[in-house]
Amino acid sequence: MTGPEPPPSAITVREAEPRDAAGIANVHVESWRAAYAGLVPQALLDRLSVDRRLTLWAQRLREPGETRTFVADDRGRIVGFAGTARPDDPEHPPGTAELETIYLAPDMWHRGVGRKLMARSLEDLAGRGFASVFLWVLTGNERGRHFYEAGGWRPDGRVQMLNFDGTPIEEMRYRLELATA
Repeated sequence: MTGPEPPPSAITVREAEPRDAAGIANVHVESWRAAYAGLVPQALLDRLSVDRRLTLWAQRLREPGETRTFVADDRGRIVGFAGTARPDDPEHPPGTAELETIYLAPDMWHRGVGRKLMARSLEDLAGRGFASVFLWVLTGNERGRHFYEAGGWRPDGRVQMLNFDGTPIEEMRYRLELATA
């Protein structure tokens, strides 16, 4: 048995553009179906729609406000994305950002692409003066939690319940302090 393949050298990470919305929508649906199988109701995963995600992402990329979205681009194919934002929740002090999304096409898992997306997102946040960042992850998402913990993220003790088609599912918050210039 061999280890994971090294990341293809053709993959670049860059800020997303409106033309990337369809690729992001495809990765969003594909990754949810693979990563959350067995964690959220299958009926919800079966109803996921690239068209609905496309509408959401097209709007966000046309009018990003303070959000930033980065894509992993493999010779014109979007294979992953990450998005950050300033949280609306007044619980968070100024200088705090949220990593709202980070998803990869399943064929890109364990190839270093997620680390590249994470690094670019955190570099951008630190460069804009953010001192800390948080994210939410489903408590049962062991793969995701391992990825975050390997990157230095730590649970901060906060949990909340989500409702997926009437099924309560717990998610937990992770936090990371950023090295600012």
